[in-house]
Amino acid sequence: MEKGIEFEMVLELPWTRRHDFLVLNPAGTVPVLMLDDGPILTGSYAIREYLEETCTDDPLLGNTPEERAEVRRLTDWFDVKFNEEVTSLLITEKVLKRFLKLGVTEASNIRCAASNIKQHLKYIEYLAERRNWLGGDNISYADIAAAAHLSCIDYLGDVPWDNFSGAKDWYARIKSRPSFRPLLQDLIAGLPPVPHYKNLDF
Repeated sequence: MEKGIEFEMVLELPWTRRHDFLVLNPAGTVPVLMLDDGPILTGSYAIREYLEETCTDDPLLGNTPEERAEVRRLTDWFDVKFNEEVTSLLITEKVLKRFLKLGVTEASNIRCAASNIKQHLKYIEYLAERRNWLGGDNISYADIAAAAHLSCIDYLGDVPWDNFSGAKDWYARIKSRPSFRPLLQDLIAGLPPVPHYKNLDF
């Protein structure tokens, strides 16, 4: 939506390994972009790069090689490092194990994620204090990646916002953007979000 592209969102539960979905993407992972008159694109990296090359208005990757390198670095930071150290741990323990009956919750993993997220929030504050947005002067895929992961964790109430006001102010700016608001309406059946999740002023 940041690029003004109209699209239709389709819910896919990748853990069900649905045959028709595996035909589209044998890896069985999301996201998948199905173009009306083109190939099927899989994976956030490939989709981001495709959109940057085909929709040049409102670039989200930066305008110079240096800017693009920094946005790619930070996007990778959140999609890989943050995911491994925070998102995956909490979603596995608090959501997947509960709904997919994957075993007993490991409290040590939750404690580890709770400790790790503090370092990431400090880094977000460091970046936000020195730049207009995380990757530079303009909003970029770095902000979108960071906000997407934090939204998942915030849904569960596991972001210690009160101790990181700089990160909270940055997230409030993202949260207020029209492109982000539909995400705040998402619900997990049987697991409602914490009360402040949808509030723009939290």
